[in-house]
Amino acid sequence: MRDFFIVWMERIVNVVVILGAIGVLIGAIAAMFSPQGGILQGLAVLVGGTIYMILLGGMIYLGLGIYNNTRRTADAIERLADRP
Repeated sequence: MRDFFIVWMERIVNVVVILGAIGVLIGAIAAMFSPQGGILQGLAVLVGGTIYMILLGGMIYLGLGIYNNTRRTADAIERLADRP
């Protein structure tokens, strides 16, 4: 059951990161073509949003990676403990 939640969390994170990237792209285009905006504002939204999405996705994937490494280490220690 635990693996079910971890697998689905990874899938949901994938979808959130993709939707966030699409949102950043749409926001940058909207900023470029708004009456008060311009190319520079659109590029600022694009750069800022990209950095934010990289940090957000990276932190979540880092947490999932730590979980997977901890689980693998625990399994390896249990195999060592079962050896005669």
